[in-house]
Amino acid sequence: MRVYVGLVHYPVYNKNREMIASSVTTLDVHDIARLSRTYDVKTYYIITPLEEQQRLIMDILNHWTNGYGAKYNPDRKEALSLVRITSSLEDAIDEIEEREGKRPIIISTDANRMEEKTISYKETSDLIKKGEPIFLLLGTAWGLYKSVLDMSDYILEPIYGRSNYRHLSVRTAAAIIIDRLIGRYNYG
Repeated sequence: MRVYVGLVHYPVYNKNREMIASSVTTLDVHDIARLSRTYDVKTYYIITPLEEQQRLIMDILNHWTNGYGAKYNPDRKEALSLVRITSSLEDAIDEIEEREGKRPIIISTDANRMEEKTISYKETSDLIKKGEPIFLLLGTAWGLYKSVLDMSDYILEPIYGRSNYRHLSVRTAAAIIIDRLIGRYNYG
């Protein structure tokens, strides 16, 4: 399975639909790393151009992979070893392309349906089963900026709950999406 996950902190929207770089949340670092390890994701990229935010992530990773945390909780060390920090989405794509020998299929997530590029969970799961390298992009703040959606090959269909409310935390959305795509009950 050749699935990669990217948590994009730039470019994303704020609540006023302006382009921003969002702050890293330490829970996202830990929880999406644990999710990625559980579902055998190859690499979990955290994408931010902000050097202070990169240093924060490195401090977390160093504590849990090399420091006291590595001895205290080896399971956390194993999960956090999947994390890579890149300054840009392009850097992450280049890294995956170098590793895989081809450009990954880029599938972005969005809470709104975009008919022209929408791909279903089944179609995405089928691409994964065929062995295609997939780079699944998750947005922070108020979602991925238009330029990210435009450069994506596909936009994954939104998560629909039972109500019209659709503003899940990225950790929650990531868990639902990854389970639907490669979970034991859906993927095999």
